[in-house]
Amino acid sequence: MPALDDKLTTPLHYFLRWEQERGDEVMTRQPYGDTWTELTYKEAGVICRKMANAFRTLGLEQGSHIALMSKNCYHWVLSDIAIMMAGCVSVPLYPSLNDKKLASVLEKSDSDAIIVGKLDSWNDKKGGIPESIPVIRFPHYQGNAKIDIGHDWDELVNAHEPIAEVHSPTLDEDWTIIFTSGTTGTPKGVVHTYRSPAAVSRNEELHDTLHFFSTPRTRFFSFLPLNHIAERTAVWCGTLMSGGSIAFAESLDTFAKNLQEVKPTFFFAVPRIWQKFQQKVLAKMPQKKLDRMLSIPFVSGMVKKKIRTNLGLTDARTLITGASMTPEPLKQWYKKIGLTIREAYAMTENMGAFSAYPSGAGKPNTVGKPLPNCECRIDPETSEILMKTPWTMKGYYKDDELTAECIQDGWLHSGDKGVLDDDGYLRIIGRVKDAFKTAKGKFIVPTQIEEQFASNEYIDQICVAGLGIPQPVALVNLSELCQDREKNQLQEALRASLESVNSNLPGHEKLSALVVTKDAWTDQNNLLTPTLKIKRGEINDRYGARMEGWCLDKETVIWEE
Repeated sequence: MPALDDKLTTPLHYFLRWEQERGDEVMTRQPYGDTWTELTYKEAGVICRKMANAFRTLGLEQGSHIALMSKNCYHWVLSDIAIMMAGCVSVPLYPSLNDKKLASVLEKSDSDAIIVGKLDSWNDKKGGIPESIPVIRFPHYQGNAKIDIGHDWDELVNAHEPIAEVHSPTLDEDWTIIFTSGTTGTPKGVVHTYRSPAAVSRNEELHDTLHFFSTPRTRFFSFLPLNHIAERTAVWCGTLMSGGSIAFAESLDTFAKNLQEVKPTFFFAVPRIWQKFQQKVLAKMPQKKLDRMLSIPFVSGMVKKKIRTNLGLTDARTLITGASMTPEPLKQWYKKIGLTIREAYAMTENMGAFSAYPSGAGKPNTVGKPLPNCECRIDPETSEILMKTPWTMKGYYKDDELTAECIQDGWLHSGDKGVLDDDGYLRIIGRVKDAFKTAKGKFIVPTQIEEQFASNEYIDQICVAGLGIPQPVALVNLSELCQDREKNQLQEALRASLESVNSNLPGHEKLSALVVTKDAWTDQNNLLTPTLKIKRGEINDRYGARMEGWCLDKETVIWEE
């Protein structure tokens, strides 16, 4: 295995290379209705240089922190390049933040300015921006909120000449401050230097784990929040390192159409998205019919191709899932239609790059093997996963104590419990802090139970809870496939799943009830993170007072009223 050498290239230097070598090739594609606005590398370079010069006139010198809050669009990536060209530090933020949370992260990150753009709402955010810092607003995106303060992007670009000299960052300069999604508490500002993305890129160049360098003109489709480390590393930095193109979705309504038009060669999605795709397929072709069609040799190929075409994944060479574990039955379902999804696992603190399924292979119920030049060990007392990578964070912004707690003797403490088998595959068995104790004094690890419900197509989200009650309960959100089903039919299907799972559990883990909650869990009501992971603390806060009643109820399938 080649060791990671010192031939490291920053994201900005990759862009400058492709600007010279592939200047007339398309870098970004943004949909507007039935048309696409395209920018070449050369055109993007001119705009970014002008914006970098505009930063200077707004008083933003080298080292200034510039926040960036917008849904994914081509102005987002242009902003990121311009920030690098000006020698500033990017602070990308979730576009769903409200005014209080926005004010908090702007203060915590010492942001000197903010760029705002494509947002669902604005009035609940603008109060969080101090009057003392400059605001730059993107051109208005139809169907999104109108930003009514700040400097207009196009006016700034038109009023400035390209910056005379682009900043050339060193590897040890601060590149970005990324705030974690906050599944386990207050978001933390993770500081990465330019060495982090440069080392990830070099490792990929040497080992071709994701095929960025061996796939000519890689096409990326970006829709998960670009401020999240996985999307930032795999999709945006992947575009820059490969010299490929990046396209965006216009809206949720046009998502499927946009994806079909782009036909990405690399596609990354979180488990919830893969579940939604599956549900849309099954809504048109129920599982029994699909199984029957796939069993007929001369029909099977046509059915698989049609499904892949409708999903927009006919050209996909690499399909990645991450952020949380994807249920094994779901991955096997995709494999039957000719799509191999590779699990990946990591943290914001190590660039979202630690372990993955080897290409074309993977052991079930694992997150693959550590990437080349990465080390893994399991704490013998707590079973916590400890990691070493060449791209571990510099630390948490202005929090040396928390940094020292997270990184000890060079090992990054993940907070996840796991098992490393004899073949080098890593299996996640839950969060160290997710385990809870029932009233009987027995510990429950919820994820191990939740995974056993994965084959029930009616269940969209599930959370096993029950701190301090006699037996745990399972709270569920139902999938879209339930819309045309009678309640009695759903009741029986859920009861059957509950009985089946309980038959395999020891007594103290058996679920006393399966509770169908009436409200969907979303990031808007703070029950999910922006990357659609469950916030267990928020679930417990919302439903905790009623759990003991559900536990003691005679019914085993309960519908919240």
